[in-house]
Amino acid sequence: MKECGHTPGTLKEFSIQMKRIFGLTVLLASALTLTAAAQTSAAAAAPALPAKVAVIAFQVAVAQTNEGQRDFSDLQKKFEPKRSQLKAQSDEIDNLKKQLQAQGDKLSPAETAARTKSIDDKTKSLQRAAEDAQNDFQTEVQEMYNTLASKVYEVVSGVAKDAGYTLVIDVSQQQSPVLWAADATNITQAVVDGYNTKSGVPAPPAAPKTPGASATKPAAPSPSTAPKK
Repeated sequence: MKECGHTPGTLKEFSIQMKRIFGLTVLLASALTLTAAAQTSAAAAAPALPAKVAVIAFQVAVAQTNEGQRDFSDLQKKFEPKRSQLKAQSDEIDNLKKQLQAQGDKLSPAETAARTKSIDDKTKSLQRAAEDAQNDFQTEVQEMYNTLASKVYEVVSGVAKDAGYTLVIDVSQQQSPVLWAADATNITQAVVDGYNTKSGVPAPPAAPKTPGASATKPAAPSPSTAPKK
């Protein structure tokens, strides 16, 4: 007599298969449990790496290297003729304005209009030239900075590893989260000194002192993006 469409032999085989599947399931669950427990134990047994944090003003470090000061000075010299040219144009416009103001009541309306238009045209030309020069200068500063920054970064990595730092934070960024740091954690000068030694570039000559004036360092380049590594 059949029950539920299964023969007794079929039910027996089915029960054996179910037991095997159940047994495999139990074994698999046990293995997963033991593996998870072993991983947890290993993680708990592993010693925690002590945190040692350093800070650096990276942009300042790049600019203050001997190579950075030399390259920036060379770039300023390269653009000096353009700066002189723009100043000459500006002086010419100022003189034309003064002449127009001084002779305004003696000139005819047509002459006044012509001189005013000439001044306006020269002013617009000067503005375009100044913007182009500024863009060209900024582009070359950025390229110079990126090239040097990638090399200085290698020294940062070396200094940090040698001193056992686990994290280095750049405090030269405008949105730096650092509110205070001990002087001993600042590796900016160590990186500058390390790069100067590695590069072999000598320090730039000191600027001659003018009586009654204090010596100042040239302005450091201010790149608009983070260094490319």
